[in-house]
Amino acid sequence: MGQLQPSEVVIAMMISEVATIPMENVDTPLLYGVIPTVTLIIAEAAFSFLTLRSKKIRYLFSGSPTLLIEKGKVLEKEMEKMRFNIDDLLEELRGAGYSNISDVEYAIIETNGLLSVIPKASKRPVTPEDLNIDVEYEGLPFILISDGEINNYALKRSGLSEKWLTDKLKNEFKIKQIKDVFIASVDAQNNLFVQKKIK
Repeated sequence: MGQLQPSEVVIAMMISEVATIPMENVDTPLLYGVIPTVTLIIAEAAFSFLTLRSKKIRYLFSGSPTLLIEKGKVLEKEMEKMRFNIDDLLEELRGAGYSNISDVEYAIIETNGLLSVIPKASKRPVTPEDLNIDVEYEGLPFILISDGEINNYALKRSGLSEKWLTDKLKNEFKIKQIKDVFIASVDAQNNLFVQKKIK
């Protein structure tokens, strides 16, 4: 519920109310619940379309992000507006992986209620770019077999063939039948990960 926009929460509550009207009284026609429910769904779709098209309407219905920490300083007035106490802030920071508040440069409450944390430059994890190291392209791994069945769509997207897959299973993993595989995935370098079913 905390991740929904305010308008979405209201619509969801109203739909649950009007949908129960025909259920509470068997003499009430089903349309008395269906028509308001469909109307509310259309209204929610219309609100979503309007928020996509207009920034003013988006801010009106969805709000805007709020800074709680700016340049390493906790903004007390903003915390009061958001009804956020220091314990709540510390809990959210720990959840984001920052146990020390002095490590945080910015903390922002997003419109979905989640806290985004940007650490100070000296506290950010080291990346290969920082060390001038070239890394290989990883790409997206594909799940080729799931619960003993080949995923033909993923196999096609990976650019591999079923013959390649069955040959790999036989030669490298000593698996003769696809149905014996619980999960098999392949990465961009065609490295195959396989886990057999437990019989």
